[in-house]
Amino acid sequence: MHISVFDIFKIGIGPSSSHTVGPMRAARRFVERLVADGQLEQVAAIKVELFGSLGFTGRGHGSDRAIVLGLEGEDPATVDVDSVARRFAAVESGKRVKLLGTHEVDLDPTTALVFHRREKLPLHANGMRFTALANGAPIASRGFAAARSTPAGSAESIAERIYYSVGGGFVVDHTGAPADGSTPADQVRVPYPFNSGEELLRHASDHGMAISSLMLENEKALLAEVDLRRRVLEIAAAMDQCIKRGCEREGILPGGLKVKRRAASLYRKLKSDPRGDRDPLVIMDWVNLFALAVNEENAAGGRVVTAPTNGAAGIIPSVLTYYRRFVPGADDEGVLRFLLTAAAIGALYKKNASISGAEVGCQGEVGVACSMAAGALAEVMGGTPAQVENAAEIGMEHNLGLTCDPIGGLVQVPCIERNAMGAVKAINAARLALQGDGTHKVSLDKVIKTMWRTGADMSSKYKETARGGLAVNIIEC
Repeated sequence: MHISVFDIFKIGIGPSSSHTVGPMRAARRFVERLVADGQLEQVAAIKVELFGSLGFTGRGHGSDRAIVLGLEGEDPATVDVDSVARRFAAVESGKRVKLLGTHEVDLDPTTALVFHRREKLPLHANGMRFTALANGAPIASRGFAAARSTPAGSAESIAERIYYSVGGGFVVDHTGAPADGSTPADQVRVPYPFNSGEELLRHASDHGMAISSLMLENEKALLAEVDLRRRVLEIAAAMDQCIKRGCEREGILPGGLKVKRRAASLYRKLKSDPRGDRDPLVIMDWVNLFALAVNEENAAGGRVVTAPTNGAAGIIPSVLTYYRRFVPGADDEGVLRFLLTAAAIGALYKKNASISGAEVGCQGEVGVACSMAAGALAEVMGGTPAQVENAAEIGMEHNLGLTCDPIGGLVQVPCIERNAMGAVKAINAARLALQGDGTHKVSLDKVIKTMWRTGADMSSKYKETARGGLAVNIIEC
């Protein structure tokens, strides 16, 4: 099963890949299916139910806005982020939405978007049920079982579909197949298939290739190399632009916690600090800055790259920028190799565990991003495949058990600072691995398996429900 670099890295919108990007894509896909099945003109109203983690923290993560925009035909990669609040307010006021921008139907966000806080759908914690209704009176919420019935006088359901947002912007249908109808990954033939770190290292040894080279050859089975290189560098450019915006924007982040943006003031301080050249730790301040800038943009609903998720979107851009600014000999070829290596490592987590905070806690987001960044940095700093694998293992080993406990259900505290900590940890993991010869006691495969089991054992309170940890021990103000 091949997972592409463009599956791992997607240009999207904040604040959450699973709660914002995924629901927007699911909503758009639902309407596209209505069009494909010739049902669009029959639709008079839409109802959307969100379950599990989406039900608990969906409002704080902007799921309601994302769904409305998705129904209107927007895509996370191209939607005008500065228009989101205005457009959602218009739907709230008019209680109408234009499906794919053309067919207007009833949708009152206060009643037609239903957040089920205590019920789940069977496949994943982030479940959604979309219902198209044939008259203008949407069914009011009556609980999980009752909401599926249509008694006399109620709106008639003409189409109902279930989708799951499984992390990193990935969306699957009720069977677990890609919701966009794309070719299943296990039907894509690549020259160096791998489903484990052991297989990846064996390919590297047998063919005398770096991990980035193996991933490049696999990607070339899907896309011409010139287009592949261009698109990967576009991903890097989007990361750069996000850092730039984050370093320019000031003010208070939305959502009610009154969290002040810090990146802009830190950027000014670092540029003007005369001690910078003499302080041996000033590079750490820059790394912190890069991560804070990205995750403040994410929290504000700005344009970010899922890497592999939005909640962990600052780590890989921060470490990549560290490479470009502070590692001698850095160039675009290194940027390409960095992102290809990171994607190969991220694919292992996606295949064998999870990158969803709602499923395994923040170890599946910040932990995975730290692991990806550590391995990628080791590669571009001259590491062998064994050292790359070791760096990735170190990056996760010291994030095991990390909980997802966002205060107020917002991707702000502790998420923003956690990305800065993850970026610094990734750099240290790479440096530790490069000091050795690649041999170590715990393999990457074993730490991925451990992460998965730890997530399974973790109480649901600590998995993106805002019902445990900091989320309940800090008074909102």
